[in-house]
Amino acid sequence: ILENRKIQKDVFDLKRMTVGLHRLDVIVEGLNYDMLLASYLVNNEKNSNDLGEIAHLYDEYSIKTDLEVYGKGKKQAIPEDKEFFKHLAAKVCVIEKLKPELLKQLKEHEQDDLFETIEIPTARVLAKMEINGIKVEASTLIELQNEFAVKLKELEDKIYKQAGEEFNLNSPKQLGHILFEKLNLPVLKKTKTGYSTSVEVLDQLKTQSPIVSEILDYRQIAKIQSTYVKGLLDVIQRDGRVHTRYLQTLTATGRLSSVDPNLQNIPTRTEEGKQIRKAFVPSEPDGYIFSCDYSQVELRVLAHVSGDQNMQEAFKTGYDIH
Repeated sequence: ILENRKIQKDVFDLKRMTVGLHRLDVIVEGLNYDMLLASYLVNNEKNSNDLGEIAHLYDEYSIKTDLEVYGKGKKQAIPEDKEFFKHLAAKVCVIEKLKPELLKQLKEHEQDDLFETIEIPTARVLAKMEINGIKVEASTLIELQNEFAVKLKELEDKIYKQAGEEFNLNSPKQLGHILFEKLNLPVLKKTKTGYSTSVEVLDQLKTQSPIVSEILDYRQIAKIQSTYVKGLLDVIQRDGRVHTRYLQTLTATGRLSSVDPNLQNIPTRTEEGKQIRKAFVPSEPDGYIFSCDYSQVELRVLAHVSGDQNMQEAFKTGYDIH
């Protein structure tokens, strides 16, 4: 039934269903309705990834279920046996009863074409991307881990030498004591617990003492080491790939997000960040990683929608739109 494309299936989350069943060696077909995407397009300001929460947005349609017992943030566990199937049946009931209303609203908002020709096909592509994953060379990350460990030790030694003593670099209280009491650097900001040692504060103090620049460098490398090097090593699967999840319904603008892990925030401005990116390699021996980006996409859309001749001409001739 699941693999028969002639049997149409209505689901809450097409992408998650496709990826989840693939892990059980089931290639699901016939998924043409996605309640999560439909509700997101109709009202992305109140959008939720929880079926129970979405159901409660439509109480006026008299959809009474027991989903509130098992929604997000609730302490009750999903029940066993008969109660569990009752819970699943309630979810099925919501998907079925809400479908006509959501499709009606999509049509009224002139979003039905967007739903059918862009969002649903995009969800299918994202499912394939999640299943395929991205190849990451663990050996490269391990080399970086060792390299960064040496750099951190060198910076630690320099900082302790200038401070005249060893202390916990990760303790704002101890760091504040060294900088503002022992070295008498100017106090720019205080918090409820003492001196502020935030990046903003340290940036302003860089010219006052070389120890501040070294502390900033230490923090930057330590973050890259823990968040990206160790973080990525922890999520490389047996196939040598990282299988991030792409969220299609998180932002109000429709921008895609990447989670578990987030591959969109790997730093690029620092040399260490650039080195992390070297660990991402093509899946095939003779393959490439292709990088591209839109240029002024919002302004191009505006030029098209508005029909403004001057804006359109600027893009056609390569004139600097700004």
